[in-house]
Amino acid sequence: MKIETQYSYEKKWTLTSEIDILRIIQEELGETDTKGVLAYIKESIANKKVMSVGSCRFRVQLPQN
Repeated sequence: MKIETQYSYEKKWTLTSEIDILRIIQEELGETDTKGVLAYIKESIANKKVMSVGSCRFRVQLPQN
């Protein structure tokens, strides 16, 4: 699954690696189970939904036309 991120101050979605997503989660939530949060994000966005964690939003990469 390819995941895109977008901070609240950005206009573009950016393809983001899982390592960077784990870093973002840690920055946004502090000391928490980052892998558990990532698993929850993946489950939530699987149906083409957008998930927010702090000031960052996550979604599945949309197909390019």
